[in-house]
Amino acid sequence: MVLHIDRRSLVLGGLGLGAMAMPAGRAAARQLLGASGFTHNVASGEPGPDSMLLWTRFVPAGDGGVVTLQAEVALDQAFAKVVAGGVVRTGAYRDWTAKLTVDGLKPGTVFWYRFVAPDGSKSPVGRTKTLPVGPVSRFGLAVFSCSNLPNGYFNAYGHAAARQDLDLWLHTGDYIYEYGVGSTREGDWAQGRKEQLLPVTEILAIADYRMRYASYRADPDLQRLHQMAPMVALWDDHESANDSWEGGAQNHQPDKEGDWNVRRAAAMQVYREWMPVSDEPWKAYPIGALATLYRTESRLLGRTRPADLGAAFKAADPDAALKAFRDGAWRDPSATMLGSTQESWLAHEFKASSKAWQLVGMGTILGRTVMPRDAVDWLRPEVADKKVAGYRNNVRAAQQGVPMWMDRWDGYPAARSRLLKAALAADTDLVMLSGDSHNAWAYGLVEDSRPAGVEFAGQAVTSNGMEGDMGADPKVVAQGFMAANPELKWADTSRRGYMMIEVTPRSVAGEWLFLKTIKARSTELAGSHRMRVDRGRRVFAA
Repeated sequence: MVLHIDRRSLVLGGLGLGAMAMPAGRAAARQLLGASGFTHNVASGEPGPDSMLLWTRFVPAGDGGVVTLQAEVALDQAFAKVVAGGVVRTGAYRDWTAKLTVDGLKPGTVFWYRFVAPDGSKSPVGRTKTLPVGPVSRFGLAVFSCSNLPNGYFNAYGHAAARQDLDLWLHTGDYIYEYGVGSTREGDWAQGRKEQLLPVTEILAIADYRMRYASYRADPDLQRLHQMAPMVALWDDHESANDSWEGGAQNHQPDKEGDWNVRRAAAMQVYREWMPVSDEPWKAYPIGALATLYRTESRLLGRTRPADLGAAFKAADPDAALKAFRDGAWRDPSATMLGSTQESWLAHEFKASSKAWQLVGMGTILGRTVMPRDAVDWLRPEVADKKVAGYRNNVRAAQQGVPMWMDRWDGYPAARSRLLKAALAADTDLVMLSGDSHNAWAYGLVEDSRPAGVEFAGQAVTSNGMEGDMGADPKVVAQGFMAANPELKWADTSRRGYMMIEVTPRSVAGEWLFLKTIKARSTELAGSHRMRVDRGRRVFAA
């Protein structure tokens, strides 16, 4: 059976952080991970012109050992014309998930696929599409990020899955969150969603991460999304722990939670089990002669520890400390988001593909952002004093030319410069596709006073954005950020949804789609905003 979780079938309300130790919590966990058959539908990813990675999860009845599944790929939904397939093994050692790459497919073609179990049972039928070759007149992809399950329903996934004009999904990270239910303020919960999160505590070990993915992947809108088109996915921090880097994370305390390397390895292993991704750390996907899409890795393998901006505010003379930080630690050329190997790979890819659009999927935003001077005046009266102090500190840093978010590319200016210079040296049309911030932004990226490309930064699927702190009109907040940041060309700081990216030989257009609500299941839109960059311009069209 394909498992869906709703309030009737999974009731954990009021159990608190110890729920997994209680009988009701154990029963819910057994229902989720103890289900048999094809428990979590199907998915596809890693698309190529003649290949596709297929994913499913099959749990045999009883104790069961290793299971061999057969995959079938057809040109029709009834499977009258099976054109490819293969066999794959799975077992408890990989949480019964199965991945198989099928070759020999025709480019730019819609295929239907399914898995068949030894008992003759069949998985749901999935739809996928290979990448095109040669001239391409149009390619559409949807971009998602930041889906915190307790905060709301995955309406963005449901809306996108029902569209007929998209070829591919791109998920730029924070597909899951590692927090327990106690980390979400009660007022931010969507009715019924908290009860669907397992385990209810923060996830640390392999079993925890597996259960968290199982609870997310039981969502019907997420299942439908994976079922309808292939996904290129990359992790950001919450697939492991908040503000992670290669040697640790803000949300990991070694004295209480053990060795970071053990937790990081668990997070990486389970991500690769449950997601339709290969084990390659980064990859290029050619979209015919039109474009190249890049999957990057900027969290767990090469990212160095971010510079400590907070120490400057504790100094006897914070302004002097901020200047020293700006001219010293912040500009350290050894600081890197990608690591030197990936930086070199991406630069060489730009040169090799300079005649096509370069679409770079990135976990965090590249555009430069400082805190506007008036930001404190926009805050709600009930915002905690500690958070207000944080805004004041970021305003103070801005007066010294220091950005506010050290965890994104703003904290790695030398590495950002290297990336943009590589794009300029290749004379390429760079389009960054990013997430992480929970709000919607459009940046015109500048390097050495030259336009270097544009960035479409997407809003969250459900995670709370800046509007949680701001009492001012969102339009006032957006205008204030644009006035303070020359690279920022547009912003929306209050709504959830996803981005639609339409690529043609002449332009790349991005449309931010905003859902009316995430607190109930609905795919009704509440508006959109569209911007375009034309070939060879590297700035947004007027």
